[in-house]
Amino acid sequence: MNIFSYHLVELPFLDAAKRIFSNPISENTKGLIYSEYMTAMTLGAPIFSTSRILIGQVAVFMQWENEIALESYLEQASFGRTLAKGWHVRLSFIREWGKFSGIKIPNHRDRLDSTDSPVVAVTLARMKPFAVPRFIYWGRPVEKLVRDHSGTTLALASIKFPNTVSTFSVWKTEKEMTDMVHGHSIIEKPKRHSDAMKERERKDFHFEFTTLRFKPIAEFGSWKGQTNFIPNTKRI
Repeated sequence: MNIFSYHLVELPFLDAAKRIFSNPISENTKGLIYSEYMTAMTLGAPIFSTSRILIGQVAVFMQWENEIALESYLEQASFGRTLAKGWHVRLSFIREWGKFSGIKIPNHRDRLDSTDSPVVAVTLARMKPFAVPRFIYWGRPVEKLVRDHSGTTLALASIKFPNTVSTFSVWKTEKEMTDMVHGHSIIEKPKRHSDAMKERERKDFHFEFTTLRFKPIAEFGSWKGQTNFIPNTKRI
């Protein structure tokens, strides 16, 4: 069965900077369907600030033919062993909106036990260069909404130059996530996300865009000294 994984790891600054221009993940990796190597960003941070793009923090999103292929990569590949020193979550696919090149939507779709179950959301987009200022205008308020929401346990953005952007968020419950999406959260300016989606529908920011929803299977390692980001999920 296909699984996805999302990895976070800290690297020495120069090593991380070098890898921005030389993807360390081989396309010939056995069992690998798709991967995106990205530099982590702080949600809602000022665009021109040292806290915005975090060169030493790496985010990697991957799709695998099965869990055995992922485990083999983490144990045997040089960069896989590097990723194994960080934090990652293994994910079972639930649903998608939009399309994104390289990702193969699995035939099998998992289901959450209930709307009170934890859920993980990943967005991926290829930006239209001239739409970037408008995207920032509408996007940063949404970043702050997700970052400050009581329903998230871990949320960040990431970038791959020149024009790939992504977000990753872990939610305590699916209901809290869907309430946020539709503007029903009990929070200041709750419609920031729904307003931004209306603007995207009016005039798209992206060449391609997808939002993916997952059921977390298991959580591994630690991130910035913390563990247990995903409630009621197997911790290894």
